[in-house]
Amino acid sequence: MSEEINLPQETVMSKIYEIRGEKVMLDRDLAELYDVKAIRLREQVKRNSEKFPQHFMFQLTENEADRMVSQNAIPSKQHLGGALPYVFTEHGVLQLANVLKSGRAIQMSIKIIEVFVKMREMFQMHKDLLFEMEEIRKKVTGQDEKIELIFNYLKRFIKQQETPREPIGFKQSKK
Repeated sequence: MSEEINLPQETVMSKIYEIRGEKVMLDRDLAELYDVKAIRLREQVKRNSEKFPQHFMFQLTENEADRMVSQNAIPSKQHLGGALPYVFTEHGVLQLANVLKSGRAIQMSIKIIEVFVKMREMFQMHKDLLFEMEEIRKKVTGQDEKIELIFNYLKRFIKQQETPREPIGFKQSKK
């Protein structure tokens, strides 16, 4: 294999979008990362369409492309490649490396898959934290009355301590 590609994970993460409930990458971004022209990437996908089922890749609708431009700091649809772009899921990214067959594509796919896995782990960790916080909230909810009752008992106890008591035991007479 050729020399290792040094690419920050943040660069890859910034190119991952959520569309139709899937984490995906645009064909244009993948072409850039794989160091091929976007049109060549699309050609290879079309030649090997049987290797890319719907859950590996899909083409954006006009509405989805418009939404991407308006929500994701993409300057225009022209920046997406002019036509409606294809997007690739994690599995599609891996399959692209098999279709493109270049050393760079293989290395880049490995890096991208590692980022997808790391993101999934982060989401799982956050999900676990949210679950624990919800459990704590459920335990604390409804405790207000009990806490108020405890404070009332403490106030009564303090009042009893403040009132002077009659001394008990042996009393000396004053001379």
